Amino acid sequence: MNPPPRARHLLIVDDDDRIRDLLKEYLARAGFRVTAAAGGAPARKLIASLDFDLAVFDVMMPGEDGFSLTRWLRDQKGPAGKTPVLMLTAMGEPGDRIEGLKLGADDYLAKPFEPEELLLRIEAILRRAADRPVQGGALSLGRCRFDPDRGELTSDGEPVKLTEAEVALLRQLARTPDEPVERLELARGTVDPSGRAVDVQVTRLRRKIEADPKTPRYLQTVRGIGYRLAPD
Repeated sequence: MNPPPRARHLLIVDDDDRIRDLLKEYLARAGFRVTAAAGGAPARKLIASLDFDLAVFDVMMPGEDGFSLTRWLRDQKGPAGKTPVLMLTAMGEPGDRIEGLKLGADDYLAKPFEPEELLLRIEAILRRAADRPVQGGALSLGRCRFDPDRGELTSDGEPVKLTEAEVALLRQLARTPDEPVERLELARGTVDPSGRAVDVQVTRLRRKIEADPKTPRYLQTVRGIGYRLAPD
């Protein structure tokens, strides 16, 4: 029997002692292994020495905020750079959410929130990260190649950094190359079921894949439907 997805190691980064302790206790009771940090500096040390399955970053922290910490994390090589990130944002600040997505966050949750909703979002992200792609080999995308089995994108043989959300999106499209996939189908289980998060991810991916992101050759928009991956 496979181990339950809750048996994962989480990193909680929040400068509010009360919130940090409450989340650590709640998530530990839910079956997670939880490590907490009060800010960016101790979080970096933990990430450098431990493996995490998911990180929860508060946006508003003194010193290094959640945006800067996410940007730093995405610049890390190896598995650490692909660690899924859930950001905690202030209520009524949609700009924070969009900024977080642009930096590579996988989801966001506005404060105040119910701990159960945080748990459900964490579990959803971990399920997406654990999705197994359909076997079919690497796809050629001009100078790039995408290997769905490994979740790896290369450009001229050099690795290109992808977030877990970007890997999940490319894998969905790679299951049916040259066929359009509905936007809402791609958005299912993401931070925004309306498809806005998918649009942000597509824009980021085009910058990584396309010679001219404004006239995409490989990651195409299918008007009125969604998106299509058109490999060579």
